[in-house]
Amino acid sequence: MIIVPIKEGENIERALKKFKRKFEKTGTMRELRSRQAFTKPSVVSREQRMKAIYVQQLQREEE
Repeated sequence: MIIVPIKEGENIERALKKFKRKFEKTGTMRELRSRQAFTKPSVVSREQRMKAIYVQQLQREEE
């Protein structure tokens, strides 16, 4: 359960923004979307490999 402490006189929109940020960090929606359809393990590993290659290229370009 996500708990957002609200200070005395704090704006409700600010508290809502804090709640949305905490909710996004938990990754609940990402997990729900990924569970809607089955992805083969080979496809998952291929995506991870492609992401790792992309990150390596970005790091090389920085140097």
